[in-house]
Amino acid sequence: MASNANEPDDLDAGAEPGLRFALTLDGTGCCRYFGWEGLGAFAPERGFLWVHLERDTHEAARWLQERSGIDPLMAEALLAEDSRPRVEAVGDDLLVVLRGVNLAEKLELELVPLHVWFDRGRLVTLRDRAHALSALRDIRLLLKAGRGPRRGGGLLVLIAEKIGRDLEPVVDAMEVEMERLEDAVLEKATEDIRRHLAAIRRKAVHLRRYLGPQREALRALRDQASALLDARDRLRLRGVIDRVSRHLEDLDAIRDRTAIVHEDLAAVISERIAKTTHRFTAIAALLLPPSLIAGILGANIGGIPGQQDPYAFLELVGVIVLVLGAQWLLLRRIRWL
Repeated sequence: MASNANEPDDLDAGAEPGLRFALTLDGTGCCRYFGWEGLGAFAPERGFLWVHLERDTHEAARWLQERSGIDPLMAEALLAEDSRPRVEAVGDDLLVVLRGVNLAEKLELELVPLHVWFDRGRLVTLRDRAHALSALRDIRLLLKAGRGPRRGGGLLVLIAEKIGRDLEPVVDAMEVEMERLEDAVLEKATEDIRRHLAAIRRKAVHLRRYLGPQREALRALRDQASALLDARDRLRLRGVIDRVSRHLEDLDAIRDRTAIVHEDLAAVISERIAKTTHRFTAIAALLLPPSLIAGILGANIGGIPGQQDPYAFLELVGVIVLVLGAQWLLLRRIRWL
């Protein structure tokens, strides 16, 4: 059934199995919602349709393959596990795969795949049931406030813009953590810092693995000759591409900084080990002559000097103290201590 976009429960998506929401853009920045029943009776003249599905559900797969009218090969691609960012043109229609983050999950790194089908009368988006995208919820909030997109091309570009925007806090958080670790290395080098460095490096590599292809996909989308995108859409896509390029540059810088800090950390730890080893070597050098004297005098044979002298032990202690003093001065002179 249709519902008014101004009702307070419109953002409670997922009330029906497989369908997150279905809505039509009314051309004024607002929308109208549908369920499975209303979607089955939808007529194109009622406005541009946006359907958001849970990719890994039977209901969504059945609608996409049997009722959507999308080419079976394209439907199979939309339902596929492969989610590397890309753009494929089928005449004027477009198959787009992007990746974004869900800011509601406290800046979790996991990149959520979003599969998109875009034709003249509708936009179909799919994501896994266990994931969510903050970008899509933000767009629905704009529609609820009457400030949403008014046409299909604007909707697709706005999705790309919101996805790029949501990546920024994740990269910024990584840079802040990187600066903290750089300062921490100067104060103290610990294995905990090494683990944090490894975690940030893995995050940077993981993000770059998908953002590189995503930039190329957005470039391909901008350069498509499809009539579904106008000059303004392409200009906005250029801004999205610039933002993704900046994120990639930041990730490259973070990766390089982790390598430098790791080298600094290794140097600090090596220097600390060298100092400790040096101290133990100096202590061993100091104790070697007294140990030699004690070993000789402790031999269980006759003829040991001072056996009959009651002051022999004190004299021996005095000799050892003198030897230790002489050694201390010698080691200080050659800068071992």
